[in-house]
Amino acid sequence: MAFSGAQVLLFPFPTAGHIIPLLDLANHLINHHLKLTILVTPQNLPLLEPIRAIHPSDSIQTLCLSFPQLPAGSSFAARVRATSELYDPIVDWFRTHPSPPVAIISDFFLGWTHKLACRLGVRRIAFWPSGAFTCLVISHTWSNVEEILSTTNENSLITFTNIPNTPEYPRWKVSTLSSQYKKGDPDWEFLRGGYFENMKSWGVVFNSCREIEGVFIDRVKKEMGHDRVWAVGPLLPLDNNLVGPYYFQRGGSSVMPRDEVMTWLDDKADDSVVYVSFGSRAMLTRQQADALATALECSGVNFVWCLRIQEEGHVAGYKDVITKEYENRVANRGLIIKGWAPQVAILRHRAVSVFLTHCGWNSILEGISSKVLMLTWPMGADQFISAELLVNELNVGIRACEGGCQVVPDSVELAHILSESITGAPPQKERMSKLHDSVLEALQKGGSSSQDLDAFVKQIGQLQNETI
Repeated sequence: MAFSGAQVLLFPFPTAGHIIPLLDLANHLINHHLKLTILVTPQNLPLLEPIRAIHPSDSIQTLCLSFPQLPAGSSFAARVRATSELYDPIVDWFRTHPSPPVAIISDFFLGWTHKLACRLGVRRIAFWPSGAFTCLVISHTWSNVEEILSTTNENSLITFTNIPNTPEYPRWKVSTLSSQYKKGDPDWEFLRGGYFENMKSWGVVFNSCREIEGVFIDRVKKEMGHDRVWAVGPLLPLDNNLVGPYYFQRGGSSVMPRDEVMTWLDDKADDSVVYVSFGSRAMLTRQQADALATALECSGVNFVWCLRIQEEGHVAGYKDVITKEYENRVANRGLIIKGWAPQVAILRHRAVSVFLTHCGWNSILEGISSKVLMLTWPMGADQFISAELLVNELNVGIRACEGGCQVVPDSVELAHILSESITGAPPQKERMSKLHDSVLEALQKGGSSSQDLDAFVKQIGQLQNETI
């Protein structure tokens, strides 16, 4: 493979949910003949193994830097601010590089890299592993955070004048992070300022597409005052024929062999299985896990439940919920995976029809790519907003539980929702099928995402001859 010579530095926020989609983007950029360096911490190096295994060694390099250790209990804002400790090491790396990058593509939590790029004389592109709808909600929330927090009523409605149709959402849904904001606190002011730096950056890349978020993408362009806003997703291919080993291994190895999972699913009828997963970070309380286990058992549906074992010291552990007796009772129709699972392969299996999800953006795109009905159970962060997009804006999702990490669903009601999602014919299924097909077209040559990716790579290539 011949490379154009354009070198780009990719800087993900150091958590799996942010690293994985940026690596998905990296895979596409390498296939478009760009040369990449990925900044990664030592503990996250294993996440790069699948992508490094399928590309030439000269196409992808790593810049391995350690973040400073923070005291236990440090705020998320402190974690974000700590990433700026890498400012000088990155400058030193640039200064000594024989062919330094022409651009920095960094996660939206790393808004400070805009000033870094300005000092280095290169362009900074903000990467949103989530969508434009979320971007607009977050932008409005942080721009008006003091007014929003001036009321103590978490149910007070916030009107989003910067979003088409001016939606309103209760404060608790949109301020899961900003509600912790402390005016004048250096960490929180740093975090808030980073969001404003995102809007000053040279460009923005979304892991989304016009078919999902067209009107919201146009609004971001309007707010930024230019068209350097590219929607290149879903970065995960929708065509099963294009999904190779990298996409089945991204994020880590499954605790249960993929072949074993597929064999279990092969024995099930088409569209008869519910897949349940809450992502790489969310953990259910004991009461929530009890309610979900009861609902799955009483619903009568086939299911695959991917759960994370909570560490010692947390409020709940699963060993008392998922007992041997429970596993025996559901053995013929329930597969329980205690740890990381091959989610893409599971969702795309012919037997899987429904996805009970925490509404992380990666999971949403994987659900759309698999044409499955999504039952929403957001737990925190931007997941409430993503659930609103699925249920109210796109009409392809059904609410399963709402209220976050402490609300316990009624197990009888949840069992009914699970059963109806498999045996019934909710209109959301048909709309999801149409959305899937239109998004698939966006990824084909000449489609909106394909065109945006080509245009983005072309502009990056032109930066080699540009002086800032």
